[in-house]
Amino acid sequence: MLYFDHCASTPPYEEVVKTMMEVMKSQYANPSSLHRAGTDADKLIERSRALLADQLQTTNGKWVFTSGGTESNNLAIKGVARQYAGRGKHLITTQIEHASVYETFAQLEQEGFRVTYLPVSESGHVRIEQLEEALTDQTILVSVMHINNEIGSIQPIEQIGRLLKRYPKAMFHVDAVQSIGKLPVCIEEWGIDLLSGSAHKLRGPKGVGFLYVREGVTLYPLFTGGSQEYGNRAGTQNVPGIVASVKALRMSLESLEQRERRMRPLKQKLIQLISGIPELRLNGADPSAAHIIHFSYPGMKPEVIIHMLEQRGIMASTKSACSSKEDKPSRVLLAIGVSHEQAAGGVRISFGDEHEERDIVALGAALSHVVEQLKPLERRLT
Repeated sequence: MLYFDHCASTPPYEEVVKTMMEVMKSQYANPSSLHRAGTDADKLIERSRALLADQLQTTNGKWVFTSGGTESNNLAIKGVARQYAGRGKHLITTQIEHASVYETFAQLEQEGFRVTYLPVSESGHVRIEQLEEALTDQTILVSVMHINNEIGSIQPIEQIGRLLKRYPKAMFHVDAVQSIGKLPVCIEEWGIDLLSGSAHKLRGPKGVGFLYVREGVTLYPLFTGGSQEYGNRAGTQNVPGIVASVKALRMSLESLEQRERRMRPLKQKLIQLISGIPELRLNGADPSAAHIIHFSYPGMKPEVIIHMLEQRGIMASTKSACSSKEDKPSRVLLAIGVSHEQAAGGVRISFGDEHEERDIVALGAALSHVVEQLKPLERRLT
């Protein structure tokens, strides 16, 4: 099997699986308990928190452990909006955010907040001048993802952070779920106030996320009923998951530069192969992540392509895994200006550490065969 769906989830490191099993066996006490077993578990969490801060080079904030990227995004956005609504009720995000961000802003609109959804260029990038035009003295939060989860566009996070330093009332949230372990992320240097991550996107376990909260920022909690995680997230912490996640983060960061060097030529090879198939259209443009390629077969339902690739032992996806079962065009593709037909026929390929050039060649050959088989059915499957 060739697994090309790393944006949805990644195979965990073997060492991470072993660590999680060991901690599950030895540290099963509730870390909030006052007895020794509880305090031992709590010490493991705090040690993991310190290691997380060290790995991502943060000294001026705290890390909150959550259940994943979706919760981290919700806590950051709703937490700031509800806590600081007295300062202003204007929020800014983009038209191409992950559903866990986009739909969170839609909920806040129902609560009386005004949201500006910034357009993007044809390549899928935010324009700094449009962001600056959207800022007002009522803006309390700007949320922009680092790497888009569908087309891989890399947003100018450093430049946005530099701009927002002139607007101290506006806090800056970054969804870095697809970028941590893939690109350098300089949280404090770039002026980021809140940053979301997810362990299973970087070869850690599912069910663990993390959220950076700059010192001085207070969040209105989503959950109540306990004082865990500095009062930001009530509930018993996932001790084995947290320990294993921080180990996965360390391992991913240690191989970050090597990963980028390996994946960039693989992406270029696949672009070359896809460009040789006239029926397919590439979506997005550089600067983009090395591990993501998105293309469309206009006039063809993407799930047909996905299932035909699966029959050949190749796993890919249509769009975000959270939205892949929705039978409607990609919101992200529509935002970059492609036709409705092209936006409805998108397929995402996302690489991992295990891939080599021969895997890309095999994928290219499979795509060519699938397209040849589908051409006679093109009109009937739209």
